[in-house]
Amino acid sequence: MVEQADKKQQGMNHQESRAAFSLAGIYALRMLGLFLILPVFALYAEHLEGVTPMLVGLAIGVYGLTQALLQIPFGMLSDYIGRKPVILGGLLIFAIGSVVAAMADTIWGVILGRALQGSGAIAAAVMALAADLSREQHRTKVMAVIGMSIGAAFALAMVLGPVLNGLIGVQGIFWLTAILALAGVGIVLFLVPTPETSQVHRDAETIPEQFGRVLSNVNLLRLDLGIFVLHLIITSIFLVVPLVLRDMIGMESSSHWMIYLPVLLLSVVLMVPFIVVAEKRGKMKQVFLGAVLALALAQFGLYMWHGATTGLVLSLLLFFIAFNLLEATLPSIVSKVAPAASKGTAMGIYSTSQFAGAFVGGVAGGWMHGQLGLGGVFLFGAVAAVVWLAVAFGMQQPGNLANHMLNVGPIDEAQAWELQQEMGKITGVAEAVVVAADGIAYLKVDKSLVDFDLLDAFSQGNE
Repeated sequence: MVEQADKKQQGMNHQESRAAFSLAGIYALRMLGLFLILPVFALYAEHLEGVTPMLVGLAIGVYGLTQALLQIPFGMLSDYIGRKPVILGGLLIFAIGSVVAAMADTIWGVILGRALQGSGAIAAAVMALAADLSREQHRTKVMAVIGMSIGAAFALAMVLGPVLNGLIGVQGIFWLTAILALAGVGIVLFLVPTPETSQVHRDAETIPEQFGRVLSNVNLLRLDLGIFVLHLIITSIFLVVPLVLRDMIGMESSSHWMIYLPVLLLSVVLMVPFIVVAEKRGKMKQVFLGAVLALALAQFGLYMWHGATTGLVLSLLLFFIAFNLLEATLPSIVSKVAPAASKGTAMGIYSTSQFAGAFVGGVAGGWMHGQLGLGGVFLFGAVAAVVWLAVAFGMQQPGNLANHMLNVGPIDEAQAWELQQEMGKITGVAEAVVVAADGIAYLKVDKSLVDFDLLDAFSQGNE
């Protein structure tokens, strides 16, 4: 009986699988469009009217500003007018922004186009739709598929960007980005399932009344600063790495992928053992701090040796090992640290910090380039990483906890309180919150200790 129950819990049904991969496709197409210009735009922008280094940075990073400002409001809007209308509208705005950037012959035109791209802020609405289309026990798997699509889009863009630049130029890349956005519209219309009902999901959506609780959590604020700094650095260094490869290493822009591809592939392979140590052996804090230190050392390496091919490649390899490791572990730590019924709000603020970091990294990195030259941008990143390391050093070791939800069915407040107390007494349950209005129990559990059969006895909706 236990084995049968386990098998029932493990597999996603057809709708969940379809939702996971179709929504991941939308996310990947959109993020691919944003990332494709990252490794090539600095070279293209030199020929635009009115260009300065800081305006190049603004053009790269301004999408982060509009994305940060609008993603939470658009997610909340989707609670009222529906998920698909918001996602479709966002993709169309993104496509319009891509066309504006493609047709621009001044730096300000590109800035406007990039700002419009970011205004198509669909991230929160996509996650809410994913929650609508998945059962509580499989929602983490659906979100994981979507998350992996973002990393794949970034890696693919680093390689394809230089190749496409040689074939169709940056203007052609912007036109391609518009086409990718319209392809996303097709996926929404024809492939993404339509949920029978939509509701607010505390594990996947931002709840305004929880802002105070989440923003007062020091450990979460450390993580928000971390993702801010990480995307500040990745945005700022790509203002100058393409210039370094062309002007100091002597590589044609269309050949830059020959550096990015092996560095990215090797970095992914080399980061895996550290993730295993962090997750399986309970060394999350040690691995995390080591990755931040490696990020700082990589930036110092780029500052000192960016004029030498070997030094540049080794520094980029160390950078991407640290970057990929931190991109993978930061959301996991946020999930472990966030209060049981506030994960969605914590992730919403975390995502806003990420986009804000991209904006600040573009503007500040561009300003540093104009004031101190190529090396100044790397030094700026190194200092930012050192500040992050100092702040992160005080973080607590994240517990070996996982989020777990149970559909407990229609109950009143008194029954919810009683269930919450009973669940909280079960060995391995670190926190239990039962929300009567949702009919959901939000739990933080130690998987190595908890008896899931005992928990499942409270469930009324996992059939």
